[in-house]
Amino acid sequence: MQEEIRENTQQTSPSAERGNLEDLELAVEAGRILLENGAEISRVEETMERIARHFGIADAQFFVLSNGIFATGMQEGCQRTYAKVLHIPVCGARLDKVAAVNQFSREIEAGAYTAADARQALQRIRQLPGRPRGQQILAAGIGSACFCYLFGGRGAECLASLAAGLLLYAFLCLTARRISKIMSNLCGAALAAFFCVACYACGFGETLGRMVVGAVIPLIPGVSFTNGIRDIADGDYLSGTIRLLDALLVYVCIAIGVGLAFWLGQRIFGGVL
Repeated sequence: MQEEIRENTQQTSPSAERGNLEDLELAVEAGRILLENGAEISRVEETMERIARHFGIADAQFFVLSNGIFATGMQEGCQRTYAKVLHIPVCGARLDKVAAVNQFSREIEAGAYTAADARQALQRIRQLPGRPRGQQILAAGIGSACFCYLFGGRGAECLASLAAGLLLYAFLCLTARRISKIMSNLCGAALAAFFCVACYACGFGETLGRMVVGAVIPLIPGVSFTNGIRDIADGDYLSGTIRLLDALLVYVCIAIGVGLAFWLGQRIFGGVL
């Protein structure tokens, strides 16, 4: 993370200086939590403006990209100006945190928090625990089986997709932050697809395509793709393009991984495929 805080000061008291700076940081921190957890650009800007307006930061300006926030503001009644820059890497989605910050900003606007209470509440939101790994893996497997069924899969094919989804997400959890996102998606798609190929070669299931489609569903970046389209529709062309490119890169990795699995399966199992 790269941060820069600039301050141009005339004559005023140190306590007022500190309070205004922390209020600006509060608005930016709320925007950071939203952005790093998959919120759309318009929601991030609206939330930051709402918090800054409530705490009396005059002429607050926020420029938000898909991986960065630029914020400036001025204390009412004087010529003090603050600026802050944050770099936020593109990462996954935690919609529970997005909903919590959204509600938090509305409660601030209604006067439910002082500045100190608001900082504590925001810290609690940042520290919200995620689901246990076991639940995430189980949910991924069930989701794979359900999507296989939606695409016409039968009992044996849904079971194969369920097992492949479990295997895929366990692999993603084990390799998180150890290998790059590109390699994680590519290897994960190849692993899930090859497991389906092996099941099909052993006579388990009738349609290989349905099993594979269900198996790779946990890799699909639905939130990023949808938010990218929405950002472009809202006029945030740069941020929308970045998110769409990120999603398309994942799709390409999935396609390459599945292709490698089919090629390897053809080499190993021959004419069965």
